[in-house]
Amino acid sequence: MCMQKIERQFTRIGARAKVHAPVVRRWVTTPEVSIDIGNDAAGEFFDIAVQPSLLAETQVIDVQPSLRHLLLMSRHDDGKHKFLCGHDERHWFVAAVPERAAVSTVKTAFDALKPPAVRALENRLGVKPRKRNRRRNEAFIRQGEWFFVPVENPALVDERLTLRNEPIARGGGKPHMCEELVRQGGQLVYVSNQYPNGLTEGQHRRLISRKPELRHLHWVAQRRNPSVFVRGRVRHPDHKRIVLNEWHQVLMNTENESIAMRHVAFID
Repeated sequence: MCMQKIERQFTRIGARAKVHAPVVRRWVTTPEVSIDIGNDAAGEFFDIAVQPSLLAETQVIDVQPSLRHLLLMSRHDDGKHKFLCGHDERHWFVAAVPERAAVSTVKTAFDALKPPAVRALENRLGVKPRKRNRRRNEAFIRQGEWFFVPVENPALVDERLTLRNEPIARGGGKPHMCEELVRQGGQLVYVSNQYPNGLTEGQHRRLISRKPELRHLHWVAQRRNPSVFVRGRVRHPDHKRIVLNEWHQVLMNTENESIAMRHVAFID
């Protein structure tokens, strides 16, 4: 009955959901709950795998049919995990909500997924509550998980560092292509296929000292946690193109701060 109850709640936002026990394969450990966006002959659906012992602890706690969003909660030994499920422009999506936030509704989940700098700017500019969950208002323009915030002093952006048709991406998600992009500051790291998270200069030097043969890997110097600025067109196959006439700083939503993110198979 719990499965059917959850599925019925998804129909209220115009979505299909298939709730089932995890598929157990030999040598594979499945999580207690996993959420993916599946696709079949009838289109997209929420593919929700829940361990039978946790079905009674998994429920929809808020539904907003007019927004086509709902909030799903699952209780685990390490606390309550919440997932914002909904429709964004062209596709269904699921986003894990940071556990540190007191979230009980779709609206508060929207707020919790905004970067602190975006919430602070909305407050400073006095953005009206009815505008705060739109894809654009006086404080930002949003495309998927990325928030683009107007730069108050464009002179701070070093246009000599401009890259053209440059991607921004989170994890294994599809990249958003930016017509003009500048990266400034951050920590210099060396990245290779074997070290995708990057090594600092000191770490890289010590590694090569211990294992000289690794100097022949294809190392690329990149910046970890730089300030990123974008201008012009930003494209993504799942979202409407946006055009930024002036420089905007790029900020990512807070989903990566969530413990529950490990339960989300579909990210972007």
